[in-house]
Amino acid sequence: MYKKVLLLSLCLCIFSLQAQNLSFEEYNPTSTLVVPGEVIEKAKFPFIDVHGHQYRMPNQDLAPVIAAMDTLNMGIMVNLSGRSGDDLQKSVQNIADHYPNRFVVFANINFEGVGSPEWTEKTVAQLEKDVQNGARGLKIYKSLGLRYKDINGKRLAVDDSRLDAIWATCGKLGIPVLIHTADPKPFWDEFNGDNERWLELKTRPNRKRDANNPAPWETLIAEQHRMFKKHPNTTFINAHMGWYANNLPKLSQLLDEMPNMNVGIGAIIAELGRQPRQARAFFIKYQDRILFGKDSWKPEEFPTYFRVLESDDEYFPYHKKYHAFWAMYGLDLPDDVLKKVYYKNALRIVPGLDKTLFPE
Repeated sequence: MYKKVLLLSLCLCIFSLQAQNLSFEEYNPTSTLVVPGEVIEKAKFPFIDVHGHQYRMPNQDLAPVIAAMDTLNMGIMVNLSGRSGDDLQKSVQNIADHYPNRFVVFANINFEGVGSPEWTEKTVAQLEKDVQNGARGLKIYKSLGLRYKDINGKRLAVDDSRLDAIWATCGKLGIPVLIHTADPKPFWDEFNGDNERWLELKTRPNRKRDANNPAPWETLIAEQHRMFKKHPNTTFINAHMGWYANNLPKLSQLLDEMPNMNVGIGAIIAELGRQPRQARAFFIKYQDRILFGKDSWKPEEFPTYFRVLESDDEYFPYHKKYHAFWAMYGLDLPDDVLKKVYYKNALRIVPGLDKTLFPE
């Protein structure tokens, strides 16, 4: 009997020591705070996701996607992964054959070969053809600025003059450019206890960059802004709020400086949910310049967006601890602002969307 008691005490002691040595990654306590509020599974109004990705759309069965969209009250998904040429045509045809008013695609550009003879002319011609074949916009991935090099091995800057004809063509054709430049600035900062993205970088080390890899963050962002200013007749949607959702005063300044720049909220709702009063005022002031977008197609994550935008709930959890180890608060946006963010701004900016899916 004595040995059994001793063994039990030893086990409890070991368990206690293990509990006391939890890593930060493991520590994720259940809040004891009791506050009113509930999960919002379905958006208050039908919405347009301007930052969707369906990589297999040329031959994809879209029925399961539609079923999930209906559950969320998503009216239209903009598939930014439309690619180009035959792939884009197949996606457009797949949509036309099955759900002609529920999806649209944006074209993409391969920036390999910049600097070779007639590269710009051929690329512009293909873009024009893609738009004729049904593309409703152009999506630019972060690889422009980060990965692409010209034929001489030099990093291809976002504002490289050899790309000017592309942005000008989008303005001429009346299609928006949704562009993702760089990544959150902490990815370039020192990896230490002062880095707010420490947990993300610890669990996903491939996201960490040296200060000049391949260029400073500030350089990449400045290139993007110069490009916007150089093409005032082209409409741009700056993905991820241009990585300034954590600095809304600066983003306000940028929106005032660049009237052709709009912002999407994909993958940055955690920044907005921790500053509800400032974010609410920002959304009201710039209600005509903000578009709903989620980025990754994970239907289970949309309720966090709905709850932040629609409710006045306090201190509720985010869906990814490594993105946000803090709690969320609702912005309680007015209905007229919600409608603009959810669908009215997209209907104005993206050509050819079915307006009958949405209330006046």
